[in-house]
Amino acid sequence: MEVNKNVTVIPARKHIRKNKNDEKPKLRVAAYCRVSTDSDEQATSYDAQIEHYTAYIKGHPDWELAGIFADDGITGTNTKKREEFNRMIDECMAGNIDMVITKSISRFARNTLDCLKYIRQLKDKNIPVFFEKENINSMDSKGEVMLTIMASLAQQESQSLSQNVKLGLQYRYQQGEIQINCTRFLGYDKDENKHLVIVPEEAEIVKRIYREYLEGASMLKIARGLEADGILNGAGNEKWHTSNINQILRNEKYIGDALLQKTYTVDFLTKKRIKNNGLVPQYYVENSHEAIIPREIFMQVQEELIRRRCVHTSKNGKKRSYSSNHCFAQMIICGNCGEVFRRVHWNNRGKKSIVWRCVSRLENTGLFCDARTVQESSIEQVLVTAINNTLSGKDAFLSTLQTNIATVLSKENDQTLADIDSRLEDLQTQLLKLASSKADYEDVAEEIYHLREQKQNALVENANHDELRKRIADMSTFLRKQLTAITDYDEQLIRRLIEKVTVYEGKFTVEFKSGVTVDVEE
Repeated sequence: MEVNKNVTVIPARKHIRKNKNDEKPKLRVAAYCRVSTDSDEQATSYDAQIEHYTAYIKGHPDWELAGIFADDGITGTNTKKREEFNRMIDECMAGNIDMVITKSISRFARNTLDCLKYIRQLKDKNIPVFFEKENINSMDSKGEVMLTIMASLAQQESQSLSQNVKLGLQYRYQQGEIQINCTRFLGYDKDENKHLVIVPEEAEIVKRIYREYLEGASMLKIARGLEADGILNGAGNEKWHTSNINQILRNEKYIGDALLQKTYTVDFLTKKRIKNNGLVPQYYVENSHEAIIPREIFMQVQEELIRRRCVHTSKNGKKRSYSSNHCFAQMIICGNCGEVFRRVHWNNRGKKSIVWRCVSRLENTGLFCDARTVQESSIEQVLVTAINNTLSGKDAFLSTLQTNIATVLSKENDQTLADIDSRLEDLQTQLLKLASSKADYEDVAEEIYHLREQKQNALVENANHDELRKRIADMSTFLRKQLTAITDYDEQLIRRLIEKVTVYEGKFTVEFKSGVTVDVEE
């Protein structure tokens, strides 16, 4: 049986003011503005936007200013770091804002997904967003379609801008113009022209790190020493890490050079940067600014970094890493099996002593060794004797050192470096011409990489020659100035003069850093 349906129409009611003084609630309007850079021009634009929207909102009698939300110098490609934008959205969600106005879609977001996400989020709360430039209201029937198109164009514009910035940077790199962040860069600051200038007190810290490393200190020891002296790192922290020391020792900027584009952006939206392993060009600018560390010292440090990865390789292939715990570490070598000696604390029937033993007798190295155990005091005395032997026959040793210096000088390859530099200059000019004309420059680039490797090897070799020459000169100076035999063991003197000591059954062979060897019989 069909039931009759009763439909009652409830008409819309007009709002009736209780009295003349009742006013229509004002619309709470907020404005969002943003500038993309920290330049003076953009900063002015930023201030102008704030003034504009303050006057614009107050110019509507039925509007009430709910706040000006402004991000200064923040990218528009994502909203993660836009604090004011996110605060505005939170205020909208809390019901404190009825409408949002902004200059353009590109100011609101240059990421299509972000733009639509927040538009829809606000739309669900019945909060319109009005874009002045495009004259689009998000609550209009065609608003979202137009917004999708316009937001996509804004994203494309941002991508194009990002590419233009990259090309601009690459052009400046090619011209040798460097851009370096000095925020956490120990030793340097920027002047009013944005050129790198040395900070003297910080430069002394850098010099100290290089000096101590070449004197034999480990990175950890250097870090602890800096902490003990209350010296702050580049970030202004009291805590030093070995990574801080490592970065300083490897940074080519301390010799006045600059390797540009060590990292690059892989996604213009997320701003994710990764290490450049050759996928995009790099630019090495020599003498771009004043150096703190001499080039030869820097190259010596690079060689020492490589050497410390493996100080000693045994006959069985076992690699021994560097240790700075004791002066004799990696210095005492077994004449029997070729292994290093290790420091051992002995307690023989209540009598304590410190000895050095071949590691083949302390651990399973696969090598049979019956090398003798040596008292630490005996090694100290052997080294005193070896130094005194050189002093007693100083004339013969000085003659040998002069011969060694002549040999080192004959191996210098300054001409090779000059030839490489000349060829690199020619190739660089060719590369720029080919790149500008969009021609294939793969062969030229390959030759540049090859020559740079050659140059690096030549610089390292020259640095080694410089170091050896200094060692010979140091030994010569010591022999000339030391008029009497030494009586006591001096650790600093040993670190300065001695390269290694080989232990045999009835003798020790002491090798000086200058290349001189002395046998000490027992």
